[in-house]
Amino acid sequence: MARVTITRIREAIRNLNYSVSVHAAEELEDDGLSILDLEEIISNGDVVERQRDRVTGEAKFVIRGHTLAGDEAECVVKFGPSGRLHIITVYLD
Repeated sequence: MARVTITRIREAIRNLNYSVSVHAAEELEDDGLSILDLEEIISNGDVVERQRDRVTGEAKFVIRGHTLAGDEAECVVKFGPSGRLHIITVYLD
């Protein structure tokens, strides 16, 4: 399951079929990270946890990877009803 999921998530990133929440954008800025760092975290990372959204019941995925500078970081993502990937948050680990 996790391998298929990370493949689908990476495909969404490669195809620019994703959106970044305001919260995630603020976290990127607060940690001095760029959108390229976010893409790198997902490109080299792995799904380390699967969660259920309390409000919608949708599956959320925690991805742990590394930034362009090599710092360990995590992001939380989910697929919306349309199949678009939504970046919920990102943070240095």
